[in-house]
Amino acid sequence: MCGFVGYVNQKDVPSDTIVNMADRIKHRGPDDDAYFNDQGASMGFRRLSIIDLAHGKQPMFNSDQTKVLTFNGEIYNYQDIRKELIELGYQFQTDVDSEVLIHGYDAWGADLLQKLRGMYAFVIYDTKTKEVFGARDHFGIKPLYYFDNGETFLWASEIKAFLEHPNFVKEFNEKLLPVHLSFEFIPSKETMFKNVFKLLPGQYFLHKNGETETHTYYKFNYDNIDDSQTIEDDAKKIRGLVDDSVKAHMIADVEVGSFLSSGIDSSYVLNEAAKLKPIQSFSLGFNHSKYSELSWSTEFAKEIKQKNTPLTMTGDDYFDILPTIMYYMDEPLSNPSAMQLYYLSKGTRKSVKVALSGEGADEFFGGYNTYLEAVPFERYQKMVPKFVRKGLAKAVENLPRFHGQRFLTRGAEPLSERYYRVNYVFNEHDRGRILKNKSLNMDTAKYTQHIFDDVKGKDEITQMQYFDINTWLPYDILHKADRMSMCNSLEVRTPLVDKEVAKFAETMPTKTRIRGTETKVSLRTAALSELPERVANKEKMGFPSPIASWIKEDKYRKRIEEAFTSDVAQKFFDTDELMHILQEHINGKSSMQKIFTIYTFILWYQVYFPEDTTADTLSKVHRTVI
Repeated sequence: MCGFVGYVNQKDVPSDTIVNMADRIKHRGPDDDAYFNDQGASMGFRRLSIIDLAHGKQPMFNSDQTKVLTFNGEIYNYQDIRKELIELGYQFQTDVDSEVLIHGYDAWGADLLQKLRGMYAFVIYDTKTKEVFGARDHFGIKPLYYFDNGETFLWASEIKAFLEHPNFVKEFNEKLLPVHLSFEFIPSKETMFKNVFKLLPGQYFLHKNGETETHTYYKFNYDNIDDSQTIEDDAKKIRGLVDDSVKAHMIADVEVGSFLSSGIDSSYVLNEAAKLKPIQSFSLGFNHSKYSELSWSTEFAKEIKQKNTPLTMTGDDYFDILPTIMYYMDEPLSNPSAMQLYYLSKGTRKSVKVALSGEGADEFFGGYNTYLEAVPFERYQKMVPKFVRKGLAKAVENLPRFHGQRFLTRGAEPLSERYYRVNYVFNEHDRGRILKNKSLNMDTAKYTQHIFDDVKGKDEITQMQYFDINTWLPYDILHKADRMSMCNSLEVRTPLVDKEVAKFAETMPTKTRIRGTETKVSLRTAALSELPERVANKEKMGFPSPIASWIKEDKYRKRIEEAFTSDVAQKFFDTDELMHILQEHINGKSSMQKIFTIYTFILWYQVYFPEDTTADTLSKVHRTVI
């Protein structure tokens, strides 16, 4: 597990630039560093040693020293690919998965990607052709960014590394502000920095002769759903898949731990791992019992005879670390659970270098309660003609609020506009109220329409899951998991976000994912044979926090008020509207996510564009990070 940086060489770039770029992401690999330079490219590498600790140094070369590799991640089937390459005549100098990539690319080129099972981002530079090849895993577990303005080409595991290159042009991508306000992330290859792009999950790029082209080698799809499958059959298959995936994800030459909440996903993963060897789990909670899952997780760990380490955080912990979190996140992300994940990772890293986590089960197996709303909406749309639904929506939209009003309004919209992820934080009307530059506002549903088009004709539950797998999972769940763990030099592995697990999930009919009001029914059925019933059927809590109540406390509200009246706020927003939203929350109308999205954006902007602000809201420590 590591971090890497690189760039196509240009004249007058100082020789220490590559070292400075790598140092900027030292947190991803504090154990070792190494570099490569020639007239065509420079590459830097930071290593967090997990497998074959004494070897596996990067950059790594192929047999004739013509190709150079830097790699971040783990290839779980590397031993099988290694045997295949040995049969082709390749000789191996180490027992690390990295060497499989450099020889595999030598043998098969981009077709290597079809063979890989794991989480990865890697770049290979060809010293003969001067081509740069970069690839990212199937689901976007590991990050890969590149800067390309037609004159300069850079790449790195994290955007912040680009700040050290003299030819990097740092510009805020203001046109995407309404998109961020809608989704809390940017659901495309674009980022909040102009000309900085993220390589999308399941893609690779090839940079040659000054041009960059991207190609898709993998795309999750629902083209092979098997309606004959039953819940019992699927549960049996899931048990085998989870067992196999956890075994693969446990491979390491260092101790592996596991995150543990009170929910089914992390409990199932921990239970399977504990069958292989004793494993320490780590759980986070608060003093507020309403929001804390510690009693559940501690009891479960004790029940399966595994050590659990409970960790806690306070409101001061939460708010004090926010600017630093925005730095490590690269782009603003307003998911409140990111701060919990930071402290959970920090506490876990004191004991282990690797931790298992339960991400992905909700997306692949149908775990979110919002999927349940598909049934009444589909029934309403079948029973009531479209023109009637539109008339009802128009008639009630300006009336005083009443029970059922929102249902009638949304019932006139297609799923691509109605699905709450599309307007997860601010809808178009609300964005129009707060944005200072009204011309920026847009219909963000058009921004993601193509995703719904991919599954046109499928039932609404399937469409919603497909949307989440292609947006919420990579841009929010996996993004924060990578950043919050790696900034603490901890490798997090996600056995349920796996190529083989996904291959089966593609075939599951809706009836084995959702039954009545029961979510991820096949996974729960599988878990029932392994876990106590109270765990397998526990209602989802979703990493809750007391943030909504903390905002109402004077000392935290004042921090937000200061941000909402800052020069950054005045640059982008109608500050009177911001204060109105804050006051509404204080008065009892829940606006936590709206407040938190604006607040974290302002902190992020102050961190990455300090030259454009006079507000001194960050401590000297945070400023020196930049």
